[in-house]
Amino acid sequence: MYDTSKNTIGFILLSHRKPLQIYRLISKLNSLFDYPRIVCHHDFSKCDLSIKNLTKNILLLRPHIETEWAGFSLVKATLKALRLMYETPDSPDWFVLLSESDYPIKTAKQILDDLASSPYDAYIRHEQIKYETYKYDVRPSILWQKNSYERYCTKSFSFHYSKKYSTQVNLEIRLEHPLLTKYFLPFSKKLLCFSGSQWFCANRKAAEYIIDFHSKGNALTLHYSKLRYADESYFQTILANASHLKLQNDNWRYIDWSGGSATHPKTLLMEDIPNLITSSAHFARKFDIDIDSTILDELDIITF
Repeated sequence: MYDTSKNTIGFILLSHRKPLQIYRLISKLNSLFDYPRIVCHHDFSKCDLSIKNLTKNILLLRPHIETEWAGFSLVKATLKALRLMYETPDSPDWFVLLSESDYPIKTAKQILDDLASSPYDAYIRHEQIKYETYKYDVRPSILWQKNSYERYCTKSFSFHYSKKYSTQVNLEIRLEHPLLTKYFLPFSKKLLCFSGSQWFCANRKAAEYIIDFHSKGNALTLHYSKLRYADESYFQTILANASHLKLQNDNWRYIDWSGGSATHPKTLLMEDIPNLITSSAHFARKFDIDIDSTILDELDIITF
């Protein structure tokens, strides 16, 4: 067991399915980090979770928020958990955002040593979303940036009217150029749009800034509250525009997108162990105990 007294770490766990996998992840975190603070937001509308099986270091958020995939509800659940995590003086130095599909792939010593020696305030995937990339770059590799611009940086107007003989006409106009959208969107030269992976790790300084920024009810929050996939841009935009914070464009998360799906990564199997061992990531996703639980058994040995 590694002495965690010098570097404290906590975990925010967003869960909505597979209770047995949730219990296993919690047990692993407890074993590695000596019962750290874990704030769990479980969506009970998706499946039940027995409270009696949770250890005392688990802070369960009640009432829960009914979440949906790619919805702003995921942002709200994360923020609610952050507030609970950092509302007390003994809050951890760092937090890691996890789901039940995540699992540690490094020892506690390596994870905590990396955080203790870190010059950064947050480890989060973030790329600036630009009109020039959206409009003129034809490389297939930046398709997600084009999608991000369309999601967050355009403004659409829909018109419905009837012509003669009861013909219904539906017309949509979408503004794309920043000179046109600036009147409707919160972005500017001083507030740039960023996008990246939902999963990230940050210290107390960054966490408190996120909480304070969101609490002010600004135009950025209002904008994202109406959008899909806000969980992949809201926190990135807040942190990347904070000049007093230092970010690393990495989230210490191993994710394999070779499975052919643009929205869901590959489920990791025993065959992926060599890649996990050589990875510099602290955690990996996604795992499914109903498909392959032996990979978690192997990781328990590796990270002991």
